[in-house]
Amino acid sequence: MSTRFVRIIASVLLVSFVMIGCSSTTLITSDPPGAKLSINGVSVGKTPYTHSDTRIVGSTLMIKLEKDGYEPLNTMISRDERVDVGAIIGGLFVLVPFLWTMQYNPQHSYELSPLKK
Repeated sequence: MSTRFVRIIASVLLVSFVMIGCSSTTLITSDPPGAKLSINGVSVGKTPYTHSDTRIVGSTLMIKLEKDGYEPLNTMISRDERVDVGAIIGGLFVLVPFLWTMQYNPQHSYELSPLKK
């Protein structure tokens, strides 16, 4: 193998490792389950729903849950709920991961209120 090829492979692996460490995932659930879920105004499916992204520290997501017979629920989650030790260690070697040192909590659960009659 040529030295250039090895460098390219090493660079691709390093970038992949850094980007994987930058993602954060959370499970969004509701009681009752099966609520329509919108994130930042975009319909993404029904609960339970697993959301993953690579947004930076402090980014917020607007969450809307809707289900027939229940009050709509509007809330937000922020990517500053839990420390990501791996990103902090990575940031010691490559400064960019410091933008991803926080993650979402692993799960966000919401209870919908029945419509008042």
